[in-house]
Amino acid sequence: MKRPMFVSILTSILAIWSFISCDKSDDNASSIDPKFSWEESASNPNEIIFKNLSEGDYLYVEWDFGNGKTISKTTDKLQEPSVHYPVKGEYSVTLTLWGQTNQASDTKTTIQTITILNDDENYEPIEGLIWSDEFDGSSVNMNNWKFETGDGGWGNQELQNYTNGDNAHIEDGKLIITAKKVNDNQVAGSYTSTRMVTWGKQEFTCGRIEIRAKLPSGRGMWPAIWMLGSNIGDAGWPACGEIDIMEYVGFEPNQVHGSIHCPASYGATEFTKTLPLENCEEEFNNYGIIWTEESIQYYVNDPENPFYTYAPSNKNADNWPFNKPHFIILNAAVGGTWGGAQGIDNSIFPQTMEVDYVRVYEL
Repeated sequence: MKRPMFVSILTSILAIWSFISCDKSDDNASSIDPKFSWEESASNPNEIIFKNLSEGDYLYVEWDFGNGKTISKTTDKLQEPSVHYPVKGEYSVTLTLWGQTNQASDTKTTIQTITILNDDENYEPIEGLIWSDEFDGSSVNMNNWKFETGDGGWGNQELQNYTNGDNAHIEDGKLIITAKKVNDNQVAGSYTSTRMVTWGKQEFTCGRIEIRAKLPSGRGMWPAIWMLGSNIGDAGWPACGEIDIMEYVGFEPNQVHGSIHCPASYGATEFTKTLPLENCEEEFNNYGIIWTEESIQYYVNDPENPFYTYAPSNKNADNWPFNKPHFIILNAAVGGTWGGAQGIDNSIFPQTMEVDYVRVYEL
């Protein structure tokens, strides 16, 4: 059958456009050339300095140093990461370039294997450590964390909008979470902040869990270091269990709280203890729990001196949902049923919670 002329013309145009598009995509991919060099630090042969030598028109660089350290997509093409390899061996280092379309199909990767000949004689492994984030990269390690976002109140009538990483960065080996004021209205979305979770990435059942942090201050702030049961999607809250390793409210300075939430007691839970801590807003402190099959002990700075122990004698699903994996949460809320119980002082912003490390030890 003879086709109408306009159909033939349209078909020809589409064919030409498809050819051009494919050709352009191929050009994008072929126009970038990933390269990098590396050298030992003059002061320590276990410290390796990397340099991006890539050519072409690309948007981002992404590093995987083969030892668990990574740098997520960044526009800083000139950075020279310094990475410590304390243990001898071979490590595959990967550099990925993201082209102008910012699509996975428009990336190019190069891999080099570096060989560390000797253990670092000055390196002292931390006894019993099974996982940690020392925040010693240039960006948040998304192999460990994801950002939860939104301004829906988070079950506590909180007023912050949690952003997708805009309120968190790494600086001098520390995670900095910043709560910012957007306007003076003191309604949902009047502030921005960060809520980071290890859900689906790093989850734990029992162990000693310790976080070294310096807290924000001021009326209206409600920072927390805590854990939720990984089965929350199925079991819901409080059946999943909640372990509040540290909570602080700005209208009650110089003290921190440790609490348990479960079906046996939740919300204004009876399973809680307050600890006076004069320097918590000015100095770093180690907030931790020792979690066994029998009990959860809370401590600050000294694991040998717990200030609260939760240990129901007859354990059941209502009082002990702590025999299943839990994930870690770091957040700095603004306002809410507890944090905003005495209002919010809008003059205090911005406020920061600084985290030096998060560590999990086996018992």
